[in-house]
Amino acid sequence: MFLDKILQVFVTKENKFFPLFISLSDRICEAAELLVEETEETDEEKRKELSRKIKAHETEGDKITARLFDELYKAFVTPFDREDVHQFGSNLDTFLDLLDDSAKKISMYQPKGCDAQLTEIAKCILEDARYTAEITANIEKIRDRVEMIDGICDEIKSIEHRVDDLYEDYMAFIFKNETDPIELIKKKNIVQILEDTTDHAKHLSETVRSIIVKMS
Repeated sequence: MFLDKILQVFVTKENKFFPLFISLSDRICEAAELLVEETEETDEEKRKELSRKIKAHETEGDKITARLFDELYKAFVTPFDREDVHQFGSNLDTFLDLLDDSAKKISMYQPKGCDAQLTEIAKCILEDARYTAEITANIEKIRDRVEMIDGICDEIKSIEHRVDDLYEDYMAFIFKNETDPIELIKKKNIVQILEDTTDHAKHLSETVRSIIVKMS
């Protein structure tokens, strides 16, 4: 009976990580939805307001990440390798950081017009965010859902390849059609941070695959 109580304490502590992962992924999804809106918006003040809303999600995400790491430092038992818990949490936090950086660049640079290609990439980021949320919703049962989670990682990798093509096409488009050098620099920097965000989503999925391999 005494041993059962001790084991129950360990299990309770282990389970604390999963709600925090889910909370982070929820913030990522909400921020990604706002980012799509921001790429579609042409009004400067509305862009700034959307950026502020994304910043609020990023700030809340920092608090959640701090709680996650605090639980990690105190935990005797972790759901998978301690380093992987830390890495996965860090990757989620960085995803939010990159969403915030993307929003800030649009708000700061205030590019003229609204290029459909930027919105298309932002929608790919939203797909990444939703797939990430699907991973976090199932990661507690990762041992039983390896095939499903691995398939989601494939989808994220596919999005990264798609965005690589969109990025190259857009760069060619603006160098050919944008005659204002300042606007050219603005759009180049914006599309770069958007592309970096999808690269990071792929990196996050590779961390998940590493966890799967270790648990196999």
